[in-house]
Amino acid sequence: MAENSILSKLDGLVSRYEEVSTLITDPDVIADQNRYVKLTKEYKDLGDIMDARKRYIACLDGISEAKDILANESDPDMKEMAREELQENERLQPVLEEEIKLALVPKDPEDAKNVQMEIRAGTGGDEAALFAGDLFNMYKKFCDSKGWSLSVTSVSEGAVGGYKEIDFAVSGADVYGTLKYESGVHRVQRVPATETQGRMHTSAATVAVLPEADKFEVNINEGDIKWDTFRSSGAGGQNVNKVESGVRLRYPWKNPNTGEVEEILIECTETRDQPKNKERALSRLRTFIYDREHQKYVDDIASRRKSLVSTGDRSAKIRTYNFPQGRVTDHRIGYTTHDLSGFLGGDIQAMIDALSVAENAEKLKETEL
Repeated sequence: MAENSILSKLDGLVSRYEEVSTLITDPDVIADQNRYVKLTKEYKDLGDIMDARKRYIACLDGISEAKDILANESDPDMKEMAREELQENERLQPVLEEEIKLALVPKDPEDAKNVQMEIRAGTGGDEAALFAGDLFNMYKKFCDSKGWSLSVTSVSEGAVGGYKEIDFAVSGADVYGTLKYESGVHRVQRVPATETQGRMHTSAATVAVLPEADKFEVNINEGDIKWDTFRSSGAGGQNVNKVESGVRLRYPWKNPNTGEVEEILIECTETRDQPKNKERALSRLRTFIYDREHQKYVDDIASRRKSLVSTGDRSAKIRTYNFPQGRVTDHRIGYTTHDLSGFLGGDIQAMIDALSVAENAEKLKETEL
């Protein structure tokens, strides 16, 4: 029976939950920050599953007791109460089973992380830069609606507006788990403002969503970093142009796949405070190295999962924004919304929810449940 399969999986987690609850009080574990953070996260996740297990067992017991009363009790009032109890628990059982199945789907350990995002104008010249600007504004409004913090770390503006490229950091609750579905090529079909003949153009921009690396996950020899400072350009008042607040770092990184040493170059002009810019440049360096060194891990997960939903493939065309028809279509799951203006206004949660459901459905196929 289905419930036996679910219960056997839940019962198998009880001993692990008890083990983890003991480990997180161990002074040696607490002293190992990396291990402690992972175990406390596991403890919370297992605690949620244990709570669902308790409710599920109570539901099954309720069904069994009600059936027993209906079969053996002669009192009509008792039988009526049992009948109501049976109906309520039989309605609740599939709801709890679905909740448990989703809870048992292996979670991406990176979902809770903050992110570094990159938007690059692709084919389409000035129109692609304008579209990159539209995408940035869309994500900014979405982040505002979630109560997340967004800060721009690097920007190169387009000739007629928008951005040739823009890098920014987003911090908040479960940011990567939400925004990871946005990685890939976004295509726009519309008549550009720069078009005098009224012809529709197709342009593209590339979005990359990188989980922010924690300090203990990437080993950087800060003595190998070469720092330069420079005066920031652009808007921001007299101080920006007179003070060397912008920072540039160069770091020699050995590619673990090729063995070759590559130079990573990062600039940060986000604030007027040079130490803050240095701190943010270091954060980007950790994230970029983490992204490169963990690409094999991402590829392995993607191939095992055989999912096109959130593999992080930046070359895959994932979505089309069609202005004449006022629609947005995600090609991975065939999801379409006809509220283009609302979507570009930051109302993208329904799309993300649909992508999350599709990915969880794929994961469930790989389980025995």
